[in-house]
Amino acid sequence: MIHYHNKNPNLYNFLMELVVFSKKNMRILPFLFCLTGLFLGNFHAAAQSKANWSDFSSIDGLFKVQSPGEMQHKADTVETKIGPLVYHTFFCQEQLEEGAENFIYMVSYVDYPAVAVHSDSTDLLADFFEATMDQAAFSIAGELVYNNPITIQGYPGYIWRINYQNNVGVIKTKALLANNRYYSIQAATVKDLALNPAVDRFLDSFQLLRSK
Repeated sequence: MIHYHNKNPNLYNFLMELVVFSKKNMRILPFLFCLTGLFLGNFHAAAQSKANWSDFSSIDGLFKVQSPGEMQHKADTVETKIGPLVYHTFFCQEQLEEGAENFIYMVSYVDYPAVAVHSDSTDLLADFFEATMDQAAFSIAGELVYNNPITIQGYPGYIWRINYQNNVGVIKTKALLANNRYYSIQAATVKDLALNPAVDRFLDSFQLLRSK
């Protein structure tokens, strides 16, 4: 875990306001994991999902992605010290008893004030993404297994994996900052199926409907 308050208290407090989105979204996963626990026997035995994948686009979200089922949408407004932030989450939850490979797919985004963080803020980006990963793992009592910087359509981002629920659950995340909009693309599964191709298919299918 990264202790930013030991490095720079002001930076730490600022970053915690920004990454509240990551903490909020991650807290839904242990709840979903418990709901689907009854089906884990069949889930472990699944060989290949028979889901019918299709393209999903969000005009307001300015992105498209392939999904194995219908994407649902929710929006929440959270008051923060940098003002109200509207968090948009699109998710598809598969029926594990039907032999799905993963139990949830999510794309989320939030628009930060332009003066708070921007994809051109090179001095802040590394700390921003590290704080995001740190808080994501902390919020579900998980372990950050790996992380690597990436670029998506010219925008900076990271990919990482968190193990949680005593190393039974796994969530893989791609995240990027496009101007002042933060995107998170996630798929959650169980450890034995962590390398299933549906995870990468979902994460790699994400595209922005705009170029840098």
